[in-house]
Amino acid sequence: MERSVMLTGLLKKAAERFPDRRALSVSGRYEISHKRLDELVDETAGRLLAAGVRAGDVVALTFPNTVEFVILFLAAIRARAVTAPLNPAYTSDEFEFYLSDSESKLLITSQGGHPAAEAAASKLNIPHARAFLPHPDSPFILSLTQCELGTESVAELVNDPSDVALFLHTSGTTSRPKGVPLTQLNLGASVQNIKSVYKLTESDSTVIVLPLFHVHGLLAGLLSSLAAGAAVTLPASGRFSASTFWSDLRTSNATFYTAVPTIHQILLDRHATNPEPVYPKLRFIRSCSASLAPAILGRLEEAFGAPVLEAYAMTEAAHLMASNPLPEDGPHRPGSVGRPIGQEMTILDENGTHLPRGVSGEVCIRGSNVTRGYKNNPETNKAAFRFGWFHTGDVGILDDEGYLHLVGRIKELINRGGEKISPIEVDAVLLSNQDVAEAVAFGVPDDKYGEEINCAIIPREGAEIDEAEVLRYCKKNLASFKVPKRVFITDSVPKTATGKIQRRIVAEHFLAKVSAAKVPKFGA
Repeated sequence: MERSVMLTGLLKKAAERFPDRRALSVSGRYEISHKRLDELVDETAGRLLAAGVRAGDVVALTFPNTVEFVILFLAAIRARAVTAPLNPAYTSDEFEFYLSDSESKLLITSQGGHPAAEAAASKLNIPHARAFLPHPDSPFILSLTQCELGTESVAELVNDPSDVALFLHTSGTTSRPKGVPLTQLNLGASVQNIKSVYKLTESDSTVIVLPLFHVHGLLAGLLSSLAAGAAVTLPASGRFSASTFWSDLRTSNATFYTAVPTIHQILLDRHATNPEPVYPKLRFIRSCSASLAPAILGRLEEAFGAPVLEAYAMTEAAHLMASNPLPEDGPHRPGSVGRPIGQEMTILDENGTHLPRGVSGEVCIRGSNVTRGYKNNPETNKAAFRFGWFHTGDVGILDDEGYLHLVGRIKELINRGGEKISPIEVDAVLLSNQDVAEAVAFGVPDDKYGEEINCAIIPREGAEIDEAEVLRYCKKNLASFKVPKRVFITDSVPKTATGKIQRRIVAEHFLAKVSAAKVPKFGA
């Protein structure tokens, strides 16, 4: 297979075609060209080889969104190792689980170190190194001991499409997190799919707002941009900040950004209370990783003057599965996650029968971007790849024009006395109320109906809204069996590190509050 199907090949090609264009910059600090990034990656890959890192070894990285992370991530893959990016917010116990489950051979952190990750690594006897790039022209500092065996040079190394390059865990909505290996081919195919649907070129530029230990920010923000010869800016703080976001976009001449609905919502709230004097002219704004209510999409377009394209993705597909097109390629439909991109997609019933357009069933996919299977998990793999298709666990409908409309996770659909209710639909109605900033509907056990609907809402700043008003609004806009039985007014709902809402966790959180409130105090 030629190198154009592999991530490393695509990045090499971009460095050859656009050597002097900006590849990476840290807001207000420095810039790195595509050629210099390529040199740093090869030099660092050589250092990893010299330290005894071998093909297939797993290198765990725990960093904020920094240049050091990007260089190490690409260098490990170039050295034919597997990268396992880990969330810096994990506890020591969580690090222990992820380091052990991924069978990591080495942990690398930033220069300042990371006590929780290091404690877990030392317990598992995994060596630890620290990394730092003082300046684009300086050598990359990596505290690794040279190993006598390291005779192989990077120039002699040939990457292969079947090399596992990235190892991530799913967010574990129903059980312990599952390990997902993704190959050079999976990542290369996904990057090509993302580049093609958004027409990314060397003229594009973006600011990373999502953590790079997750496929959304990593594939749709960073890697697809670099492979297109485009420019990527990392915020100076190493993470998203609403107060510097727009100035970073203006300074870097950004043409798009991609984020989760939570971040879009933060930017909308800021726009309402503290608008920018002028917003940059963006080609598009992308939303993915959780459903975006049509009302929020409308507000985003109105506030920031760019088309908002909702997409559909998951770790097992190396991110992208479907997306709404750019305006010149067709309509973008609020409430739909768009058309399949670069892979086959079908809707199956539980017997593996392909369902016609307009009928809901499980969304199933196949393509070069899809993982070959979960690590050490034969039972799950058997279920996930039934009938020759990968089963996403999502319920959806393909309409007459091939646009996908998601109804919800199979396990999150609320079954109220035999009526199946989509929590996404209830969210969308709640969010169409001007006084509601965030909303999440979820199922709770019920003696009479088996399951009943509850919801949690965060009011918009300065809005006065109570449970009775929310219920009145729902009754006006939803069939009576879809109206929540109970409304929790709150100032926050539990989310994953990537801003995703898991309804099961939200349900547990609010039900625990209720049962705690019912327990009599002091034994009375």
